Amino acid sequence: MDTICVLAQDNPTADTLTTLYTVPASTSTVVSSIIVCNLDVVSINFSISVAVGGASDAPAQYIYYQVALDVNDTFIATVGLSLATTDVIRVWSSSSNVAFNIFGDQIT
Repeated sequence: MDTICVLAQDNPTADTLTTLYTVPASTSTVVSSIIVCNLDVVSINFSISVAVGGASDAPAQYIYYQVALDVNDTFIATVGLSLATTDVIRVWSSSSNVAFNIFGDQIT
């Protein structure tokens, strides 16, 4: 069964690598888009990684690293990431005034 939905939304703590989404058991997921919105009054940097099977953080996992985002700007990536059970998307930002949203299709 396919469920097209908002997979995750978060406004994580600054300078903290945070799990945004973990693929549930007996499920695969296709992430269609990732949106990062800078709500701060200063420019920020953000990073996004994908950890296969929830592995510990490692440089090879990063799909975006230290990307600069101007004041009140939005970054939109149409990606088509194919994820398996227990894969994890993690996010990091230099500010706590950043919203991360991911959209896609969960397949059970």
